[in-house]
Amino acid sequence: MKQKLILIGGGGHATSCIDVIEAEGKFIIEGIVDLKEKIGHKTLGYPVIASDEDLPDLCRKNYSFLITIGHMGERLKRDNLIAILKKNNAKIATIISPFAYISKHAKIAQGTIIMHHALVNANAVIGENCIINSKALIEHDCKIGNNCHISTGAIVNGAVSIVDGVFFGSGAVAKQSISIAENSFIKANSLVR
Repeated sequence: MKQKLILIGGGGHATSCIDVIEAEGKFIIEGIVDLKEKIGHKTLGYPVIASDEDLPDLCRKNYSFLITIGHMGERLKRDNLIAILKKNNAKIATIISPFAYISKHAKIAQGTIIMHHALVNANAVIGENCIINSKALIEHDCKIGNNCHISTGAIVNGAVSIVDGVFFGSGAVAKQSISIAENSFIKANSLVR
């Protein structure tokens, strides 16, 4: 039986998440939590049913939750939302596109979404509340902290350690065996040595 899922955030990133959720087929999207003034609006046909202040009440119901607000400029909001969900003992979904490759030797924590055609190789560990975006490559033995966004087409080579809160831009490449500090912003198409 499919689980009922509430999305938190109804903007552009949510549309990409909805596409992955529908393709995965494990959840039924019950609705979206967004700004109060957006209640009644729809994103890809799914209604905004509540605002952030309603989250504690929603957590008491039999829903799973996924934060579908993008990371760019919203990292602290994503951190705060995951804290609210945890404080209220909510079920936090992990979503993996059926078009992604995840090694059976990799670990993916709750609240993370792995988008279409991403690759996560052996012994990689992905933290909570992360976005591993379309066509991103996370190579063997990488450690990605909590609340990170690895953008479209990014390459994180073997044994890289990325600490919490990092935004890793589209097409950026990390040289193997380096560490990237907490809350770093890696520009698109850059080489990180």
